[in-house]
Amino acid sequence: QVELVESGGGLVQPGGSLRLSCVASGSIFSLNTMGWYRQAPGKERELVAEFTNFGRTNYADSVKGRFTISRDNAKNTVYLQMNSLKPEDTAVYYCYKERSGIRYWGQGTQVTVSS
Repeated sequence: QVELVESGGGLVQPGGSLRLSCVASGSIFSLNTMGWYRQAPGKERELVAEFTNFGRTNYADSVKGRFTISRDNAKNTVYLQMNSLKPEDTAVYYCYKERSGIRYWGQGTQVTVSS
């Protein structure tokens, strides 16, 4: 079993920054195959950034150069640093962790970009 707890969402003005955190607990083994998705109202959930099975990073084109995924293995935590935020980044952001073919999800954290 894997448990994921996200934090760090909130309201920010366009051009601002936020850092999301996802703390993982349970049978994790590693922080690979772990990352962030987001879902805006009326839209499908989409990949934002992730660590692949080989520990490489993968980003959606829409966030490249603005968002950075990082991790702290000692804290079992994955971060998403979001800079130069745009109104279209508004969504619920979900952390995920895949292990043994099962994908686990956090409860989500709301990010709203508005003036």
